[in-house]
Amino acid sequence: MSRHSINLTDQVYEYYHSVTLREDDVMQRCRAETARHKWAGMQISPELGQLMGLLVKMLNARKIIELGVYTGYSSLCMARAMPVGGKLVACDVKEEYTSKAEEYWKAAGVADKIDLRLAPALDTLNDLLNAGESDSFDFIFVDAIKEEYSAYYPLNYRLLRNGGLMVIDNVLWGGDVADPDNQTAETNAIRAFNRMVHEDDRVDMCMLPVGDGITLIRKR
Repeated sequence: MSRHSINLTDQVYEYYHSVTLREDDVMQRCRAETARHKWAGMQISPELGQLMGLLVKMLNARKIIELGVYTGYSSLCMARAMPVGGKLVACDVKEEYTSKAEEYWKAAGVADKIDLRLAPALDTLNDLLNAGESDSFDFIFVDAIKEEYSAYYPLNYRLLRNGGLMVIDNVLWGGDVADPDNQTAETNAIRAFNRMVHEDDRVDMCMLPVGDGITLIRKR
C-alpha cells in the first residue's frame, strides 16, 4: 500500500490505458483529431471521459448539463452512457469548435440527445432556472471559464437534484494551485472555488488526481 497516489510515468500511463480504455472508433477519432489541434490541452483525458460515462450509468442520469464542449469528446462519453430519451444541455460559445463536436455526435448516433446552447454559460444556466428546471438535473460537468467557476457553482447547485452529482475539471490546474508564487487570475479563481466547495456543508465532495484534477460534488 502507499500513502500517496502512484506517479504515472509514461510507461505506467501507457499500460494503464491498455487495460482500462474502452473507446469506440468515433471516440478514438475525436480524441486523435483534437490532439492535433493547437489547443489540444483543452481536451479532457480519456480516463476522465470513461469515469464520467460510468458515473452517468450509475446515476441512470437522464438530464445532464455540460459547461464547456470544445470538440465534443466529453459529450460523447456522457451521451453514450445516457438512457434512451435522455437530454444533455451542452453549453459553449465557440461554433468553430462545436461544429466539429456536432459531426462526431452525429457519427456516434447521439446527436438527438444533445441540446447545444451557443451562449455564455451563465446566461444558459439562468435561462434553465427561469424555465423552472430547478432541482431536476442528475449530472453536471464543468470545464469552462475558470474565472467563472465560483459563479457557476450556486446556479449549478440550484439546478442539481438532491443526490445529483457535479464533476469539476482542472481543480489542480497543472499543480499551479499549490504554488504560492503563481498569482494569475485563473489560478486564484480555482483556489477560491476549491475553498468554496471544501467549506460547503450542503454537499459531499472528493477531489481526485485524475487528469488535471477533478472534484466530485454530491448534493445532499
